[in-house]
Amino acid sequence: MDATLARLEALLDEAERFKLRGLAFDQLRELGRLYRVAAARLSRERERGDDPESIRHLNALCVRAYGLLYARSEPRPPLARVLAERLPDAIARTWRVQLLAWLLLGAGTFLGAALAAREDDAIYSLVPSSLGYEGATLEQLVASPEARAAFLAREEQPLSRNALFGSALFTHNTRVGLLSFATGMLAGVPTVLLQLYNGLMVGAFGALFLRDPWPIDFVAWILPHAIPELTAITLCAAAGLLLGGAVATPGRGGRAAALRAAIDPALLLFGASLPLFAVAAGIESFLRESTVGAAPRLAVAAAGLAAVIGGLAWVRRLAHRRLPDTAWLAELRGLPRGSPGSGSAPAP
Repeated sequence: MDATLARLEALLDEAERFKLRGLAFDQLRELGRLYRVAAARLSRERERGDDPESIRHLNALCVRAYGLLYARSEPRPPLARVLAERLPDAIARTWRVQLLAWLLLGAGTFLGAALAAREDDAIYSLVPSSLGYEGATLEQLVASPEARAAFLAREEQPLSRNALFGSALFTHNTRVGLLSFATGMLAGVPTVLLQLYNGLMVGAFGALFLRDPWPIDFVAWILPHAIPELTAITLCAAAGLLLGGAVATPGRGGRAAALRAAIDPALLLFGASLPLFAVAAGIESFLRESTVGAAPRLAVAAAGLAAVIGGLAWVRRLAHRRLPDTAWLAELRGLPRGSPGSGSAPAP
């Protein structure tokens, strides 16, 4: 290989390593000149046809140079645009697994409440110490209405403490959601158990306060942050169930193809849960740990519920939107309706 081709190959290696932006102007100009020299030499060698190895080498160099100099790469769309287009479709298409996740949570909540109402010992078993309610504190809450009222009493907390508490809540809840999502790879069995257990905890802890004759303070205490938090956990569980369904029932295409089809909407559902976890942590650390009365708390809860329902309705509408029918333009151009380039949207 002569010096010209060696120099061309060195420039191509550098351009492929650092992209064209990494080349100086003189190097870029030299690369274009050497490409034209190599292309002309390739043309002559093809006419002679007496050195196939040299022709293959020159052809490879010219293909690499042409791809760098002239091939147009499509710009990557912004992340916000990708999410705006793909997230609504993913949420709308996975409504069945989301409904299943909600049913699992509801079943666990009902069972936990029934067990706690029947036997106080169930509360000690179902409310984990990781929630911060253990030992004498939990015993007092079970035995004394006064202790429950004192627990729900509103006290102003320093902002620094609220911020630290909120970050800890966000980390803990995200870890729970990630566990529910990632363990879906095990045929979805751990995800089902985790979702049921989340419901058992909510039901048992709720039954502890709902035994009081006027539990409005507890409802105002828990609902504002529970709505976004449980929605986020359910989205994570739905994502895990998608992966579990692909593993357990892959269909005729095979498990690998089913997982490839499920991983994209599953990741989008998990990603959609993160802002909800952040909102829940903010409400729980700043609103719950404040002296705000029951009425504003219930108003926040109602607004959160309306936002979740309205968001789901908006997402479903986006996912089912129709592109405008521009097939009449094709008729003006003499093309049949539905032909490539007619611009008509296919019927869903």
